[in-house]
Amino acid sequence: MDKTLLKIQVLYNDMGKSEKKIADYILSDPGALLPLSITDLADRSNSSEATIVRFAKRLGLSGYQELKITLAQESGKAANTHDIDINDSLSDIYDKVTSDIYRSLEMTKKSLDAGELTEAAKAVLSAGKVVIFGLGNSASVAADAGHKFFRAGIDAVAYSDNHMQAIAASHLKEGDVAIGISHSGSSRDIADALKIARDHNAKTIAITNKGKSPVARIADLRLFTASQETEYTILGLNSRIAALAIIDTIYSYIVCHKKGDALSAIASVEDALKSKKY
Repeated sequence: MDKTLLKIQVLYNDMGKSEKKIADYILSDPGALLPLSITDLADRSNSSEATIVRFAKRLGLSGYQELKITLAQESGKAANTHDIDINDSLSDIYDKVTSDIYRSLEMTKKSLDAGELTEAAKAVLSAGKVVIFGLGNSASVAADAGHKFFRAGIDAVAYSDNHMQAIAASHLKEGDVAIGISHSGSSRDIADALKIARDHNAKTIAITNKGKSPVARIADLRLFTASQETEYTILGLNSRIAALAIIDTIYSYIVCHKKGDALSAIASVEDALKSKKY
């Protein structure tokens, strides 16, 4: 049994009547919890949102969102990612890689808070300036975000140097947005850059796999990926694709809501790049 579910069972007898209703609902079908909002769970378990938050904190978690993320991550481990064997054919390897990617995307969909995703997309859409921070494996995701947002007419720049991240964050102001991308959530440089941005009244957004992490704690909005890496995905393929899916979702929202302005900006870019193609 997963660690969190076991903890619920261990603490069950110490719970109040309302908390037991929540525990019963989760234990009966842990997977059913993942797509639900806190209001949905309160209705279905005949409890209250405040009781759900207390229930999560009893488990040592910060709140409902972290409870969902923890269950999603643990269910991912239970489902087992596909380890690649030396005897696998290239076709076998392809099937295993794509299967794990699909699972990560499904888990991420369940872990995302729709309200925070919407708020993040709106913040980027209306921002005076957007800066995106990523280091190591996350640098390519940050670069992709910067490229897409800038192409759609957003004043966006990605930084993969920790000094430049701090400098860029220090120039932000209210109405600007800083996005920090860190799979582990433990990057000191990303957390520091987001803190500087927040101290300058910019809106901060974290894209990370870990709910209880320095990067997640420092951000105003948290967009959680949920992926499990295998021995052969040491470069974080699954987590990067999950993060890219979040970026593409926000980008698509921008294009839809900027409509003519975004399409005009994209057309201008395409026209400017014509001379670069044969």
